[in-house]
Amino acid sequence: MEILEVTQVAPISNSPESTTEFRLPLTFSDIFWFKLPPVERLFFYQLDELTPACFNSVILPKLKRSLSLTLVHYLPLAGNLKWPPNESKPIILYTPNDGVSLTVAHSDADFNILSSDGVYDAAELHPLKPDLVTSDVSASAIAVQVTLFPNKGFCIGITAHHAVLDGQTTTMFIKSWAHICKQGNEENSPLPPELTPFFDRSVVKGPDGLDMLYLNQWLASSGSDSDTSKKSLKITTSAGGGAASDLVRATFEITREDLKKLRERVLPKLPASGKEVHLSTFVLSFAYVTTCMVKARGGDGDRKVAFAFTADCRPRLNPPVSQNYFGNCNRPKFVMAKARDFLDENGFVFAVQKASGMVKDLMERWVLEGMEKILSYSLDVLKEASESNLQIITVAGSPRFGVYGTDFGWGKPHKVVIVSIEKNGAISMAESRDGSGGVEIGLALHKHEMNNFSWLFPRCV
Repeated sequence: MEILEVTQVAPISNSPESTTEFRLPLTFSDIFWFKLPPVERLFFYQLDELTPACFNSVILPKLKRSLSLTLVHYLPLAGNLKWPPNESKPIILYTPNDGVSLTVAHSDADFNILSSDGVYDAAELHPLKPDLVTSDVSASAIAVQVTLFPNKGFCIGITAHHAVLDGQTTTMFIKSWAHICKQGNEENSPLPPELTPFFDRSVVKGPDGLDMLYLNQWLASSGSDSDTSKKSLKITTSAGGGAASDLVRATFEITREDLKKLRERVLPKLPASGKEVHLSTFVLSFAYVTTCMVKARGGDGDRKVAFAFTADCRPRLNPPVSQNYFGNCNRPKFVMAKARDFLDENGFVFAVQKASGMVKDLMERWVLEGMEKILSYSLDVLKEASESNLQIITVAGSPRFGVYGTDFGWGKPHKVVIVSIEKNGAISMAESRDGSGGVEIGLALHKHEMNNFSWLFPRCV
């Protein structure tokens, strides 16, 4: 890896928006993620005839200009997280001349391996992801890296501060960038309605005081107090024990036919009272992969498993919030179980019932119910995972994001990877690349667990 350039891309300077300060408060949903690690995504684009000359004269200038144009619509992403002395909580602040850090790099690594479904060392992706610029007093919202693989293609890496934006907003931003780039980088051209961000924070209403409750819990967990000098904006680099050096990555697919078979296999095993179990694509996929992961680790049947996912609250609030809402609008849902529940012959049935119950609970109750306790509970789970053999299995991404439709003008991605799953025991989910209705699953596991998982995956039920 050779770093060719590190620069700042600002919103295009001749727009009235870019010359005006833009402030955005944090909601309770943003503050929930305040200190958690950023989300790191890579988009691989295959161009077999791509030369350095073409990259430098055509692709890179188009990406830079379109990023500058896109930031006019997404000013908070050109800004930083700040905590003014006279403010009770951090804010997102854009000021004129702010911009996004863009790293340009050249790599001689094997593009085919890094963008494949096969097993390779997780650390091989690390040079492709940019780092956020963070300090005690400031934290960038996003960072971007574009890496050339000569005669193979290029990779766009985006690292997103989780207190600023969630997966829905990150996806909307990168699709907006791709849209403007593909459409020719015309100034003042509006984004289509589905990509135009909605910044009104008043639409996300939670229990009174929840934002400050979360903030105080974060400060307490990091040893800070009300002293302003200790209100650091630095974020943690890992969660739940962090990434190990021997992690390997691989991608697996649950096809539409697989989903049909899983549904047919689990239905006869459900009790008569449980025939109304929610057997969605997400429930079946999450339950199946979790069962395989617990079995792949094996070990003591009494060890704990934290079985969790994050739900988008936008359509579930009353009234519903636009899918274009900028920021975090989500909540985690946890279930604790014992490994033995997944290890026996009905492990998959157990996982389906639990995942289904979690989804139905969110659909039938107020989606924000119990949010007063969820951060302290989450921090306790992460602390326990770092000190014991507790296994955390969560989900990053979603098949609903449609990441494989992100076309900057040189075709759809060859592969999309969420690097940050290695930090917290998550699995990644995306739609199948061929549009067939399946689910693509990304994993980062210890080598022996990946070997076990690869053997179990075709035969886990």
